[in-house]
Amino acid sequence: MSRLFDLDWQLLADSCLMIIAIFVLFLALSYFLFNPARKFLNDRKEKIRGELEEAKTSQEKAAELKEQYEAKLKDIDKEAEDILSDARRRALQNEERIVAQAKEEAGRILARAQEEARLEKQKMSDEIKQEIVSVASVMAGKLVGASIDTARQNSLIEETLKEMGEDTWQN
Repeated sequence: MSRLFDLDWQLLADSCLMIIAIFVLFLALSYFLFNPARKFLNDRKEKIRGELEEAKTSQEKAAELKEQYEAKLKDIDKEAEDILSDARRRALQNEERIVAQAKEEAGRILARAQEEARLEKQKMSDEIKQEIVSVASVMAGKLVGASIDTARQNSLIEETLKEMGEDTWQN
């Protein structure tokens, strides 16, 4: 037997067994150690990828919300002006309603005052008529009692009318 590279068969057999043992050990370690480590690393990579996608989605949503809020801020002056104009419009309506009610009440008060003045005038007129009737009765009594001539009657009427006053009997 000749030796290859100065190796004997025993060394070659031991080397082959060692290579086979290392290969079997590699397979065993890869199955029990490397595969779980790879699986752990892949799971972690997927988790990080998912978190990055979620962060990207959240960032896009935040950008959309920011745009919406900026648009609302731009429109807030218009909204405030709309609210103020609506409040002014309602205030003017209330003012008009209150003024109309006040005019209506003033009209009622004026009508009541006019009615009271008319009734008072009617009452005064009735009293004056009563006074005229009583004066006429007194005059008639004086005329009958005095039995005087027409000149004397006219002077008595004139005297009585002067006592009453011209405004009193003309109403």
